[in-house]
Amino acid sequence: METTMADLAVLYDRIRPDERMLFEALDDLGVPYDKVYTPQLRLTFDAAGQAQVPWKVAIERCVSQSRGHGVTRALEAFGVRVINPSDVIELCGDKLATNARLHHEGVPTPRTGVAFDGETALALIEDIGYPVVLKPTVGSWGRMVSKLNDRDAAEAVIEHKEVLGGPQHGIFYIQELIRKPDRDIRAFVIGGQCIGAIYRTSEHWITNTARGAKASNCPVTPDIAELAVRAAAAVHGQIVAIDLMEDPERGLMVIEVNHTMEFKNSVSTTGVNIPRLMGEYAISLL
Repeated sequence: METTMADLAVLYDRIRPDERMLFEALDDLGVPYDKVYTPQLRLTFDAAGQAQVPWKVAIERCVSQSRGHGVTRALEAFGVRVINPSDVIELCGDKLATNARLHHEGVPTPRTGVAFDGETALALIEDIGYPVVLKPTVGSWGRMVSKLNDRDAAEAVIEHKEVLGGPQHGIFYIQELIRKPDRDIRAFVIGGQCIGAIYRTSEHWITNTARGAKASNCPVTPDIAELAVRAAAAVHGQIVAIDLMEDPERGLMVIEVNHTMEFKNSVSTTGVNIPRLMGEYAISLL
């Protein structure tokens, strides 16, 4: 853990290209900051309630969602303003919770259902109509996401989940398959402004750059900006990425909100210095 007793900290558990770019941006801004390797961070709550940390603001960049959530909650107890706050991590880290909040706030999403039993899930899938997408409520990078084209596929995947067991496999989170073009849109929102967006294009139905999709610049139209900002506001996200899909009849819909967004493929693509804007926003909170 590199410390300078600065007011700003960057919390991480792995240095990816994204974190290197953020460090470089903060260096260019000339602001003192601490690089905090969270696996080695120890926090003590004493009886007098005295703060044991020097920071006023922290940017949470942990790959591990549980670690990032835990350290954020702990630092908040000492009065540190963490970007994003623990309630945002908790909400956006659960696809069901995110969708429920978006629905409550009137943000358009695909038709979505949830069931807690295999037979009930099968009935729900057939009510929505094939093809559907079955997702884990917690996860990223398109892992464990299944497209179910017919009843045989649905029965097989449901059986696998029931045999595997575990609390996550007992929640059947189901969405209609959007007949999108061979792409989706990721829009970046910082401090209530949509600062850029990319198309993620692939011949595969999962359009995720972690699965080989190609990033290209997406012009930020008023519709994209408005919906992305609405989605960020719905979850109280300060620095978030909004995944959108284009339905040919109903228009733009929000799929997910990412609370620890990756941007390494998006800076050169959009021409927007995303890590610098992140740093400037964090500095504005000091």
